[in-house]
Amino acid sequence: MSAGFIRRPVAPAKVIAAARSWLGTPYHDQQSVRGVGCDCLGLARGIWREVVGPEPFPIPPYSRDWGEAGPVEVLAEGARGRMIEVAPDDPPPGALLMFRMRERAIAKHVGILTDVGTLIHAREWLGVIEEPFTRSWQRRLAFAFLYPQPRRR
Repeated sequence: MSAGFIRRPVAPAKVIAAARSWLGTPYHDQQSVRGVGCDCLGLARGIWREVVGPEPFPIPPYSRDWGEAGPVEVLAEGARGRMIEVAPDDPPPGALLMFRMRERAIAKHVGILTDVGTLIHAREWLGVIEEPFTRSWQRRLAFAFLYPQPRRR
């Protein structure tokens, strides 16, 4: 955990409200502008800016290939340095969830779990939506993280 953050998570209601404020934002690959366009990572980044503060580092360009395989879980490793990891088998509301979209692939999709058992995420062709966190999503779940509270200066 970086020195700029503390181990206490942001209140789930604050994360969920921030995520819901992005509903209806069109899908746009590698963007993060509420109401204009974002992809799933752009949504997570926008929520970070709202509930934690400035992004800790620039995000390099990334592949859209959901079947991408490799030895390193790039998203999870990046989150581990900044967020609070929790068990993915029972994630709490407000958690940032990471999914493997294909068997043996690395996690390449993210969304926010709500307090009513739905998932807020950006989907190609649909934009940012809220839909049931179904068994189909649950079986793809690989990692879960909580947004950390920023240190007060």
